[in-house]
Amino acid sequence: MIAVIDMGISNVASVFRALERVGASSVETARPATLARAAAVLLPGVGAFGDGMASLRQQALVEPLRRAVAAGTPILGICLGMQLLAEESEEHGSHKGLGLVRGRVTRLAPSDPRFRVPNIGWCDVTPTRRGVLFPEARGGSFYHVHSYRLEPADPSCVAATIDYSGEAVPVAIEAGNLFGVQFHTEKSQDDGLDLLAAFLDHLRRQGRTN
Repeated sequence: MIAVIDMGISNVASVFRALERVGASSVETARPATLARAAAVLLPGVGAFGDGMASLRQQALVEPLRRAVAAGTPILGICLGMQLLAEESEEHGSHKGLGLVRGRVTRLAPSDPRFRVPNIGWCDVTPTRRGVLFPEARGGSFYHVHSYRLEPADPSCVAATIDYSGEAVPVAIEAGNLFGVQFHTEKSQDDGLDLLAAFLDHLRRQGRTN
């Protein structure tokens, strides 16, 4: 079972539909005990970093999420959910994140005026290596909506990038049992489903139920 966190600032219904299409069993939860039993945790979200962290604190989920990750439970952050894995963000001030991935969330700063902020639309994603999310190191086109980026302190965490204003901007990370994607898998049609299916295959190989 995959535990899906609803922060109240995202459409989790589309996430559940995508998980169902790849054969994953999932449940919406805000209960620490459910997180402790889950095969994996999925953290989707849209909107501002500060609002996301405030929602997690209000639901008393910050420490349970940290404990689940420390116990080895895989976690996949989607869009804002990926950014929340970081130590801090500069969005609308300075905000502390979950601190699961060393690094900061900073605003996109294109040098080419043809690139807009926010970055909205389909972007070609290029894997940096084979891994869980991109087992064949095959890229694809994924739907993005973001004004900020997560820059991990350890470049080896980066699993995929996009070419944005002449710069390779990280849009996917892998580090142990931590995973994140800046794009919306649930809105990215076949490529998004393929990525979720790859994550599910990883759980099965680990002997975790789906």
